[in-house]
Amino acid sequence: MAKEIERKFLIKRELWQPKGEGVSIRQGYLSLEPERTVRVRLKGERGFLTIKGKNHGISRMEMEYEIPAKEAAQLLDELCLRPLVEKTRYTESYQGQQWEIDIFAGDNAGLAVAEAELESEAAELVLPDWAGQEVSGDARYYNSSLIHNPYKNWQS
Repeated sequence: MAKEIERKFLIKRELWQPKGEGVSIRQGYLSLEPERTVRVRLKGERGFLTIKGKNHGISRMEMEYEIPAKEAAQLLDELCLRPLVEKTRYTESYQGQQWEIDIFAGDNAGLAVAEAELESEAAELVLPDWAGQEVSGDARYYNSSLIHNPYKNWQS
C-alpha cells in the first residue's frame, strides 16, 4: 500500500519566483467522504485517478493511476463535483528536497501553497526562505476542501 507523507506551507509570494515553466492542473472529486477521496486530474496532457485514505497526522494511504486524458476530461466535465480546482504547479528542489508549488486560479485565486513529500513523519525538512506558515493540519487548505469552501470565501 502506498503512503503519502507531506507537509504543506503557505508561500511568501514576495520571496518566491518560478524557476521554470509550470504545468496546468485541472482536478475534481468523485468522492469527498472523510475516509476516502477519489480525485480525477488533468495534469498538462496526462490524466490521473487518485484514491486517498483518511489523514492520520501528515500521513495517509494514496494510490494513483494514469488514465487516458480524454477519459479524465470526460469525468471532470460530467461527473466531478463543482467547482473544479484549477492551479499551475511548479516543481523545485531546495537543499535536496523536492517541492511542489501550487498557484491557484478560479475560485481559489490568490492562494499559493508549497508541499514537500517526506520519507517519514520524523524526516527533517529545511525550509526555503519563501516558505511561510505551515498549514499541514489545517483542513481548509486540502484541495478536497476547496470544492465546498473556496479560498475566495475565507481569505483574510
